[in-house]
Amino acid sequence: MSETNSRDALTGFFAPVHRSLTEIILLGGAPRTVAIANGTLAAAIGLGLRLWIPGLIIWLIGHMAAVWAAKRDGQFVDVVRRHLRYPAHLQA
Repeated sequence: MSETNSRDALTGFFAPVHRSLTEIILLGGAPRTVAIANGTLAAAIGLGLRLWIPGLIIWLIGHMAAVWAAKRDGQFVDVVRRHLRYPAHLQA
């Protein structure tokens, strides 16, 4: 075994990690929770209030915004949730 190989991989310390454990779950390009919440809100407005056009517009704009944010940062939901947890007086 060469010197570079022995430093890179220690025997017995290799564990394969499946790709699905590290990637976020997307639904149509948006995080699944955001897509479901957005679709539920749009369906409630479109079907419940019988406002079809505003429901479709809300769904389209919300989904496009979620896809845009997911392309920039795949875990933006967790980042926003963590950001909202800290009080405003802890500014840097």
